[in-house]
Amino acid sequence: MQLHLQKPDFDYFLRAADGRSALVNERQLDRSFVVAPDALIEDWNVRSVAGLGVADLEPVLALSPELILLGSGHRQTFPSPEILAACLSRGIGLDTMANDAAARTYQVLAAEGRRVVAAFILESEA
Repeated sequence: MQLHLQKPDFDYFLRAADGRSALVNERQLDRSFVVAPDALIEDWNVRSVAGLGVADLEPVLALSPELILLGSGHRQTFPSPEILAACLSRGIGLDTMANDAAARTYQVLAAEGRRVVAAFILESEA
């Protein structure tokens, strides 16, 4: 059997993510970030789900998603009802999950050609 490497037809491939770091393409990230098939926003200024405000969603919403995946760190932690309302009022779905699950889900949806944007909160060593 012959195997062929198939490269995705999008720019940013999320290889792995956990609560402290992520690998996008060949780049190791250790600060919160936002990724879409055609965009990468490094150093997203969010450090926790509890600290996430509606204004923090602006760079995410600017990418015109149909669905936002919120990677909340090592564990699934839900944002405030205001965050959910800000998305739903624009007709955008929001799903929150631990970073490893959000990374897997992002890859599947991006590969399907869906307009997905994933926002990952990475916990810093403090």
